[in-house]
Amino acid sequence: MSEQNLNGTVAIIAGGAKNLGGLLSTTLGEAGAKVVVHYHGDASAADADKTVEAVRGSGSEAVAVQGDLTKVADVRRLFDTAVDTFGGADIAVNTTGMVLRKPILETTEEDYDRMFAVNAKAAYFFIQEAGRRLSDNGKIISLGTSLLAAFTDGYSTYAGGKAPLEHFTRAAAKEFADRGISVNVIAPGPMDTPFFYPQETPERVEFHKSQAKGGRLTKIEDIVPIIRFLATDGGWFTGQTMFPNGGYTTR
Repeated sequence: MSEQNLNGTVAIIAGGAKNLGGLLSTTLGEAGAKVVVHYHGDASAADADKTVEAVRGSGSEAVAVQGDLTKVADVRRLFDTAVDTFGGADIAVNTTGMVLRKPILETTEEDYDRMFAVNAKAAYFFIQEAGRRLSDNGKIISLGTSLLAAFTDGYSTYAGGKAPLEHFTRAAAKEFADRGISVNVIAPGPMDTPFFYPQETPERVEFHKSQAKGGRLTKIEDIVPIIRFLATDGGWFTGQTMFPNGGYTTR
């Protein structure tokens, strides 16, 4: 599988309608992959349709699938769509997640359950279904967070909900290795997307910027080439968590 050519492959992008997932969907489509663009709900439907049209406009094929990935049946239906529409799947990328900045003493049971459902449960069953459905030598990539390597306040349920991804990934990398499937986590720094800003004050945004080279947040354009590499020529990486964050944090 060449980095320059994904012709003949099928990619499933969870959260593939917009932002990071949207750019990834169109990038893989331009490289020749057929793309299954997942979106969560009605608010993202128009974005999903736009992304599908962009992939088709590049000369490839795409289909949009709505689903709540905290429901295992919806995860399975996402992969069913890839198999039924395109005959299989080779690449599965989960860009979904939910961010919450809230002190532990103010966190409710509902907050906890929702954050772990979105960030951990959905990720687990996405990896499980990918392991069942991907072709041999497939690629599974999950989106984590650089807060896994940070010592900070406020993000207990976000970083805590993403932390299990590392363990899911290591186990899956071992269990799927005999089929040549690689499994990895990409853990970006704070990203310049609409999901980030509602959680932070302007002063904290500037602090986060100051911690990375160039004094800026991570951009989706920083992350897509890394995911593309893992989905193509980077298959010898497996069981890893990578921190593309401009030096925001490390471990």
